[in-house]
Amino acid sequence: MAPMTEQRRARLREVAYRRQKNFTVILENVHDPHNISAVMRSCEAVGISDLYILYTEEHLQEEYITLGKKSSAGSRKWLDVHYYTQLENCFAAVRANYDFIYATHMAKDAVSLHDLNLTDSVALLFGNEHDGVSEEALSHVDGNFLIPQMGMVQSLNISVACAVSVFEGLRQRLAAGYYGENNPTPSAQQEAIFEDYVQRHEQQMKGKKVKRLD
Repeated sequence: MAPMTEQRRARLREVAYRRQKNFTVILENVHDPHNISAVMRSCEAVGISDLYILYTEEHLQEEYITLGKKSSAGSRKWLDVHYYTQLENCFAAVRANYDFIYATHMAKDAVSLHDLNLTDSVALLFGNEHDGVSEEALSHVDGNFLIPQMGMVQSLNISVACAVSVFEGLRQRLAAGYYGENNPTPSAQQEAIFEDYVQRHEQQMKGKKVKRLD
């Protein structure tokens, strides 16, 4: 295996030091694997490092967890994806690492996405394509938000809604300097992420098959 180039090493360090350890997404019983793949790409693109996927519906659990672990190989390689089948366990894990949880839900007290402070330590919860966020999951959130829309149809595909939301987080965090010197992730943790990415890169290179010239 050829040694890693300095350019590649510098790129991995740059990405690692921009990771937002206090910003995440929770997906509850999302059915379409393509939506999950799209969410992974959006999360990775804005510097999110951890994603929480909850499957409480039994028919989704084994098949979809297995499928999810194989999908979006490019973006998933740089994400830590946490799968749960028990709602309480999932939210306990999120609460241990994030201060606030907000759900996309049409409640009377819902606020605009743009009124959320996404520079906080925050998790954004998205429900499935058919039923949205469950009542049980809503009992664990700190508030609800809506994405402002001006058309007749007041709904967005789950992956689009997530992309809009996390990129609003990107906008707020850029303004706060979170992708530079003001990143709330401790420097030691940033360095640990970098070292982990180096290992992931090396493992990927070792796993690549060499074509036989028969």
